[in-house]
Amino acid sequence: MLENYAIEAGSPNPLGATFDGNGVNFAVFSRHGTQVMLCLFNDAGQETHLIALPERTGHVWHGYIPGMGPGQQYGYRVHGPYAPKDGHRFNPYKLVMDPYAKRLTGQPVWNDALYGYVHGEDDLTFDTRDSAPYMPRSIVTDPTFSWGADASPRVPMDETVFYEAHVKGLTATHPGVERPGTYSGMASPAMLDHLTDLGVTSVELLPIQAFVDDRFLVEKNLRNYWGYMTYGFFAPEPRYMSNGSIAEFQQMVARYHSAGIEVILDVVYNHTAEGSEFGPTLSFRGLDNACYYRLTEDKRYYVNDAGCGNSLNFDNPFTLRMVMDSLRYWVEVMHVDGFRFDLCSSLGRTVGVFERDGPFFRAVRQDPVLNRVKLIAEPWDLGPDGYQLGAYQAPFGEWNDKFRDDTRQFWRGDGGMVSAMAARLAGSSMFFDHDGRAPTASVNFITAHDGFTLRDLVSYKEKHNEANGEENRDGHSNNHSDNFGVEGDTDNGDIIAARIRRRRNLIATLMLSQGTPLLLAGDEIGNTQGGNNNTYCQDSEIGWVDWEGRDDGFLAFCKAAIAFRKAHPVLRQRRFLHSKSRYIDGAPDLFWRRTDGSAMRQEDWDNPDLKTIVVEMRMASGTPAYTARGPALLVVLNVGDATQITHPPMHDGQVWMRCFDTAQDAPSVHNTETHIDANSVVVFELHPHSEGSIHAA
Repeated sequence: MLENYAIEAGSPNPLGATFDGNGVNFAVFSRHGTQVMLCLFNDAGQETHLIALPERTGHVWHGYIPGMGPGQQYGYRVHGPYAPKDGHRFNPYKLVMDPYAKRLTGQPVWNDALYGYVHGEDDLTFDTRDSAPYMPRSIVTDPTFSWGADASPRVPMDETVFYEAHVKGLTATHPGVERPGTYSGMASPAMLDHLTDLGVTSVELLPIQAFVDDRFLVEKNLRNYWGYMTYGFFAPEPRYMSNGSIAEFQQMVARYHSAGIEVILDVVYNHTAEGSEFGPTLSFRGLDNACYYRLTEDKRYYVNDAGCGNSLNFDNPFTLRMVMDSLRYWVEVMHVDGFRFDLCSSLGRTVGVFERDGPFFRAVRQDPVLNRVKLIAEPWDLGPDGYQLGAYQAPFGEWNDKFRDDTRQFWRGDGGMVSAMAARLAGSSMFFDHDGRAPTASVNFITAHDGFTLRDLVSYKEKHNEANGEENRDGHSNNHSDNFGVEGDTDNGDIIAARIRRRRNLIATLMLSQGTPLLLAGDEIGNTQGGNNNTYCQDSEIGWVDWEGRDDGFLAFCKAAIAFRKAHPVLRQRRFLHSKSRYIDGAPDLFWRRTDGSAMRQEDWDNPDLKTIVVEMRMASGTPAYTARGPALLVVLNVGDATQITHPPMHDGQVWMRCFDTAQDAPSVHNTETHIDANSVVVFELHPHSEGSIHAA
């Protein structure tokens, strides 16, 4: 191995390996390290040079190698104290990945040499085996891409329909995709045609930043399918590349933009794949454990608010800088349109306490690159006071799990759910109506990757996760699901019809509610996971969307429901509805009615046996004149027996037109009373006459 190599001082900025056309600058942070060695590898993965970075500016070690270019493989070995009780776990025998690496050669190959201690023994021990043969190498990358006229669609939140998808899961079995399981496959004409025809505006991808397959999963011949074990916050996951180039991801984004669809990334900055004190040394632990991670009072151990062994330390400026640099990189260089932050409460913890105005949130809100893209929080973690639904400030939106649970329970027929369902239908103002936030801050969903698919929600009362190898102990047990008397698939026609109706009612409720809807990929075609509600490890037909069994009838319904939402501004408002009289006509923007047409009373709201919601909606009081307007709507959610409703009063010449019905297909005009089928959603539109109705059943 050569130890002499032409290296110059270089610069501490930017962090990472940066090609400038003449050579490569290497810069890496380590406050407590005593020496940082740059390791160079050939294309066969053999270590060829070991070079000490010659300069240290503050806590950044750096050097510049003239003549070096893209494609060079590298990593680091960092010297420093191995004193776990003091929070330090330096081990120069372990090759560590550059946290700013833009591209990686692959995934770690599990071996005991990856651990800084002697695996199987106490974590205070020190392991001297070389981990390089089992570690992926970082690759010097020039991320320049010819974007042409590419521009973000910048879909307003009130026009947004999210679609949560997995790069491999969505494409693996699609007959029209040439490169299934890749970024190219995601951008195939077949995929883009499906998504544009469906009407979704923003695809939210499960994690595509480089992640690890947990060792316990690999030993069971399973994989980390979802990808929530990130260790490379700048590098696209290599397994989704068909040609090894990050340009494949960039090309995917460009094609989505050409189709008018945004690309949103599900990102995991709350923890890393290095796990607890018994985890491997892959990057951060070996670079500066005490800075990158939140440690307990006994610094040997990690704070574990994410439930995955560790928590990133946002109190440290270089950790915060890394996350901010990563986010800006994905926007400015990769052209993504926003982020969904996994376990976002962890990102707001200052000295362990959640702060809604903590350093990370302040940094994002003032950042001119990030405060203009979509930012969605998963508003909880597993730490103290981790559940923070509604606590975030603009421009953040939030996943609203109350919407999920209350909607499921209402349509299952649980007693006493009318009041809660009404609140969700109107935008959950008790959570989101503060600090100038809009109803669109509530990201409403019925199903997501974590849980049952829509079809399974109406087919299984119990989870069936046996294939995960944990004796069905994993996954949520309280799913508010139903099976209509038979667990799983059935050939009983009545049960099949009832399940389809329930699915239609759930989708209709999602699209008729104030807020921003999110649809789980595959739900629109009746995808099933066989009752598995925790497919995190199922990179198999269990976790993939089944295109062969697609339900074209339900797909048509979902298209119509999305189109109906888009056609009616009253369903996607920027102001909350508070039953205030409107200046334009004196009518209240929201009016809750009994089935006999009279106003709801407190005893009605408190009635546990009430099964029908009737609400009259108009554009919110105070809506500016320049805002798109639409006719008043009368929305009926009936989870009980068939009933009659009395329509609200009308002016001369006006009629209520039934324009959406999950139980019937023919539109019709109604002036006074209307029959409402059992277990159905019906929408009436106030028309000046009976012609020109919109039919979306």
